[in-house]
Amino acid sequence: MESWQIQKAKNHFSELIRKALEKGPQAITRHGRPEAVLLSMRDYKKLMETQKPLTEFFHKSPLRGLDIDLERNKDSGREIEL
Repeated sequence: MESWQIQKAKNHFSELIRKALEKGPQAITRHGRPEAVLLSMRDYKKLMETQKPLTEFFHKSPLRGLDIDLERNKDSGREIEL
């Protein structure tokens, strides 16, 4: 990922957008530390569509419908000497 100082990013904003479209996400730094990332709309939408609710994940699980014993063993643990 290419890195841009914030002042350079402000002065060359059109170029920054073009590079985000052509080459992918562009990092923006302040005082040498990464502070932000500029993404193309395509990359942003791809990133957002991968976030699905946890319930949907479980609903689509290949283990759905299997009879799995999820009951916890109720033993008292092991004895230790103090």
